[in-house]
Parts: sequence; C-alpha cells; structure tokens
Amino acid sequence: MGDHRAERRGSRRSPSVTPRSTTHAPSSISASPSDSGPGAGKRRATKHVAPVRPLARVLPSVPVVVGVATIAMAAFGALSAVESPVTTTTAASAQEGVSFTPASALSGSSADSSNNLLAGRGQQVSRDSSRDALADVVDDDLVEEAEAQAKQRDAALAQFAQQAEAQAAKIARNAWVLPLESYDISAGFGASSYLWSNLHTGLDLSAPSGTAIRSVANGVVTEVGYDGSYGNKTVVTLDDGTEIWYCHQTSFLVDSGDVVSGGETIGTVGSTGNSTGPHLHIEVRPGGGDPVDPAGAFIVHDLSL
Repeated sequence: MGDHRAERRGSRRSPSVTPRSTTHAPSSISASPSDSGPGAGKRRATKHVAPVRPLARVLPSVPVVVGVATIAMAAFGALSAVESPVTTTTAASAQEGVSFTPASALSGSSADSSNNLLAGRGQQVSRDSSRDALADVVDDDLVEEAEAQAKQRDAALAQFAQQAEAQAAKIARNAWVLPLESYDISAGFGASSYLWSNLHTGLDLSAPSGTAIRSVANGVVTEVGYDGSYGNKTVVTLDDGTEIWYCHQTSFLVDSGDVVSGGETIGTVGSTGNSTGPHLHIEVRPGGGDPVDPAGAFIVHDLSL
C-alpha cells in the first residue's frame, strides 16, 4: 500500500517544473525519492519542524498604519498652527505691505484679531478705541443736556419765586386791617328800624367819641365832607376799585386825593348825621356799586368783625 501512494505523489510532480515559493512554511518537510537513485518509490523518513508564524500576521495592516499616520500629522499641524500661524501674502497686499493670517481652529488667531478658545474664561477682551470715543461723546452729550435742563429748571423756579414774592408783597400791601382797635357791633347789615328809611346798608361799630379811624387798606381818598344822614363822611377807593365809606365822624384827618395805606388814621369817631350815639358806620361797595355785608368782605380778607 505504501508503494501505491508513492507512485501517486510522484505522478503529480514534474521534475522539470520548479515549485512556486510561498510565504507559508509547510508543517513538515518530505524528501521525494530521486527518480534515478536507488530505492525509487519508497517513502523516506519525515522530519517534523516547529511552525514559523509569518511576519505579515504580526505587523498591522496597511490601512491601519496609514490612518495612524494621518491622525498624527493632523495633530502636529494643528499644534503648529497654534504656535506659528501661516501668513499668506498676495501680490496686491505685498505691494501695500499687508499680510493675511488665517484663523486657527483652536486659538482663533489671525492677523486681524485673536480670540483664544483655549484660554480661561476670565480673559478680558479689550474694547475698541472708536467705541470708547463714541461712548465718551454720548456721555458728554447727556451731561450737557442734563446741565441745560437743570439751568432751565432753576430759571423757572427763580421766576416762580419772584412771582410768589411779588404776589406776597402785593397781598401784604393790600392786606386789610380792622378800622377800630376796640368796638362793639350795635347794628348789623340789612337790619330794619324806624331810624332808617330803608334796610341798614352797613355795619355800626360803637366806640368812644374821638377814637381813631383807620383805613382798612391801601387806596386814594376820593371824597371828604358832610353827607346828610351819614354825617361827616370820608370815602377811600381801594386799588381794586372797592369803595369804603366811613360815616358819622367827628373830624377829618385827610383831604380828597390823598393816598393812604392800610392802618393809616383818616379821622375820628363821632355822632354826626342821623345818629343816636358815637359810632362808626362803615359800608363796603365793590366797584363803587351797591353795598355788601362788611362782615363777609372782611372774612374774605382773613379778618373777623
């Protein structure tokens, strides 16, 4: 049976064909018998050799090596771009002396600006000088506008203060005073009696004869003389046109046309005309018209009779 296998193996090979080399080593080496040597057709003893692992299986494949090399080159290029950005100069920019640096993906550095993303969050970005100048101009305008408004307000307040002072002075000048220092009211406005042909048109203030009579406000003496039932009468026309009548006087102390002030003495209390005793009959006639209640007129001027 051994001879049959030797013949079959010998029939497969041709002595004239050289076997192709292979990278895989055979697990055993067999020595073919020589066709011309003695003992042809018999198997020779086989010698076992330890298998040798091919080098191609130990080394990584070509795509893996290329991928690793590509990643290393990209990382090296990125780090190089961070430290030394590439500067590009065109023909036109070369004449003007201007160069352009592309921004780095990591640092954001370029020829125009820099914004390093790798830096800490506390990094402060400087403001542009033009923005600072614009902010200064706006601040100056706001300050000037505020100062102008403050001046206008102060001027308006000063004007109001002057008007208030003028009004206060006018009120003080035209303030009313009581015609007598001391008196008793003996007859009120609108009263009726056999002593009067009509209703009482004034207010009677009883006081001793010779008591000083004062002008109730600033005005001009428009009448001085005797007037029938009114007796000795003095009329003072105030600045607003109101007439004040002082009747039944004993004497006159002013003349027609005199300018008098409030509180100035213009005559004395008497009992001339239709009178039952010394008293001052006072009437208040706004605009020189019909008489009104003197008590109400004095109340309007913060005085109470």
